[in-house]
Amino acid sequence: MPPLSPLSYQQVRLTGGFWAQRQKINTTVTIPAIYQQFIENEYFKCIHPDWKPGVSRPAHIFYDSDWGKWLEAAAYSLALNPDPDLEAKVEAMIAQLASLQQPDGYLNSHFILVEPEKRWTNLRDWHELYCAGHLIEAAVALFQATGSRSLMDVMIRYVDYIDSIFGREPGKKRGYCGHPEIELALVRLYHATGEPRYLKLSQYFIEERGQQPHYYDQEAWARGDDPKNYWAKTYQYCQAHAPIREQERAVGHAVRAMYLYSGATDIARETGDASLLKALETYFDSTLKQLYLTGGIGPAAHNEGFTADYDLPNESAYAETCAAIALFLWAHRMLNLTGEGKYADVMEQTIYNGILSGISLEGDTFYYENPLAVDRQKRTQQPRSQHRQKWYSCACCPPNVARLIGSMGGYLYAQTDQAIIIHHYAQGEASFTFHGKPVHLSVKTDYPWNGSIHIMLTPEQPAAFNLRLHVPGWCRKYSLQVNGQALATRAQDGYLAIERTWQPGDTLSLDLEMPVDRIYAHPQVCYDRGRVALRRGPVVYCLEGADNPDPVDWISLPRHARLEATYQPDLLGGVMILHGRGARILAPEASGLYTNEEPRYEPCEITAIPFFAWDNRAEGDMRVWINEI
Repeated sequence: MPPLSPLSYQQVRLTGGFWAQRQKINTTVTIPAIYQQFIENEYFKCIHPDWKPGVSRPAHIFYDSDWGKWLEAAAYSLALNPDPDLEAKVEAMIAQLASLQQPDGYLNSHFILVEPEKRWTNLRDWHELYCAGHLIEAAVALFQATGSRSLMDVMIRYVDYIDSIFGREPGKKRGYCGHPEIELALVRLYHATGEPRYLKLSQYFIEERGQQPHYYDQEAWARGDDPKNYWAKTYQYCQAHAPIREQERAVGHAVRAMYLYSGATDIARETGDASLLKALETYFDSTLKQLYLTGGIGPAAHNEGFTADYDLPNESAYAETCAAIALFLWAHRMLNLTGEGKYADVMEQTIYNGILSGISLEGDTFYYENPLAVDRQKRTQQPRSQHRQKWYSCACCPPNVARLIGSMGGYLYAQTDQAIIIHHYAQGEASFTFHGKPVHLSVKTDYPWNGSIHIMLTPEQPAAFNLRLHVPGWCRKYSLQVNGQALATRAQDGYLAIERTWQPGDTLSLDLEMPVDRIYAHPQVCYDRGRVALRRGPVVYCLEGADNPDPVDWISLPRHARLEATYQPDLLGGVMILHGRGARILAPEASGLYTNEEPRYEPCEITAIPFFAWDNRAEGDMRVWINEI
């Protein structure tokens, strides 16, 4: 199959159900809450041309990226929900940024106001190009959403300057950012402008990474440092230990890895580079061996990233929200490049679990890290496991969640010259142009709580094309009807293909059976041996102290215990819960740390809630992987 063309979020309207509710909260609560945190944390004071020491704290090296992601989230909101007040805030922020831009086009608040003498002196550790990437993405999103060129023109000047500084031509720096992101942003800018220099610059940043002589060694010597004293000890941390095709497996800081692979996938698509795609497929398979059931990646705090295959601890899981988002973005690119359903499965696994857990149901507090188990008695020793917070000193995750939820419609559909493809199911409408003729598609569903999906196609006139429907990997039984007639077809590469001449008003009913599944980890995941996890459809469940006997880790689930799924409209914003009979271990009668008494259990009722909805009530224990007896 040729590469797929994703349908823009502007061609999709979420009209009800799960995702429309979350987009409404994103627009009315999350985006304003983040803006308020910019005020309270003095972003407007420190990113200001009149800043001087004493006025406020200095701008951090990555504050521009926080603004960029918020501006991008605001763009998606404005496209779907015009708001003069929000638009005024956006334009004021852009004007403040633009006032900092230097005559040569350079734009980074920290290295203009705080340390101007250090411009481009430490690409390895500092975030100049990373910040530029997020501002580029915001500029493209605002231009496409509102037609405004206010940030677009600023960023084009900056990118033209960056292009004059970096490259393999004589007199240019052979550098690249320690935190990838600009690579994928440049491809977006290329598509928005048609300027091939931006695609070439993105390809340069991808291909130059890890080449010898190593640029990070050279820049360290130039500033008087010994590269042997690098705090991370290895360039694996920033995926610069080897050229992109020679890195063997996913390593290092998880967010950096995912953004790098996203940019590299864009380049593979644009150039048709088969060797690059083969390397990326290897890295994706490696990532799957380091993937939490919740779709989180990066178990370790020390590098915010990967360790070894199957090393997936629960209580100490780092699983940064931004890393799950970046994996989602990479999987989307791989899906549309290859058409293989396994990438849609990872997207779904990640969005309904490891990403949504990063934001409260009310939409104004956030998790940076997403452990799969919390012991309340240990929380005082693990301050990182406290409740979601309104803000962080490193606040990359809140605006990242906001921009993803705001653009969710852009990840549901795709098309080719011969096919319309539905990757994910959400209630709403989509507008395609197929061979120059409009095709309207509407979906009604209570997904992810219910596997019944009803689709109506309304082409302007009868049209022959292939409609491809994703059957998620968790689904073992499904049925399909077209205009009320059962249609027997088998999924290939995760998709059902229905080819016919479609008439206005044609309907399809896809039913994905959603039993409660017991999930077991690979034996090499030592933390989960003897434990079971619960999943229904794409949603992973957990036990939380608010619903179960305390402590939850004393609860076991008998292997053949029956579990019932019930929708609770008044609980946690409306969720499907799982209920059944478990067993709680009793403390031994003998005193002392050890005993020869056999364990004794008492029956208990257990309730499991979606993992993404935990910690929205009273503080308590939580566990995804449950003891099984």
